Formats: sequence, structure tokens, C-alpha cells
Amino acid sequence: MNREELLDAVAARTHMSKRDINAALDATLATIADSLKGGDKVTLVGFGTFQVKERAPRVGRNPRTGQPMTIEARRAATFTPGKALNETLGPENKPK
Repeated sequence: MNREELLDAVAARTHMSKRDINAALDATLATIADSLKGGDKVTLVGFGTFQVKERAPRVGRNPRTGQPMTIEARRAATFTPGKALNETLGPENKPK
């Protein structure tokens, strides 16, 4: 599902205009991004948690040449699905 399809689906469920839904989605995503940038985590109970994790520097290989190279440390956004979302997806999605 892409953004346009998401807007259509939410419009069908809520009977709101796509313009209003688009504005709400933009505001929601910007707020989540701002919170993560500030070091906070965002928990949507039943859906999941967005948070930032620190990735340590490590040695990798250039796929073209095979030469070792250093991959710099960075911050990465992660998402951990909540229990209700996992249950919605079914038992085949449980970790082994």
C-alpha cells in the first residue's frame, strides 16, 4: 500500500476529505519524526513503538571490490510491533 492508497482507505473508513486526512497524516509523521530526533520514543499502545537506536561503527566490505571499509556510527529509527498488531497478523509471525 502506498501513501495514496492509504489516504483512500482512511477516507473510506472515516468519511473525511482526503485533504484533511493528508494534513493529519503529515502532522502525525512530522510529530513522530520530531520526537525521534529529540531522543524520545513514540509508543502507540496496541500498534507498536518507534525509537532511535545507536549503531556502533563496524568494518564492512565494499561489495564491488571486496576491500574492507569502515562503516560509521549512526542513529537509526526502528519499529517494534505491539502485541495487538502481532496477534492481528496471526501465529505464523511469532518469533521462533
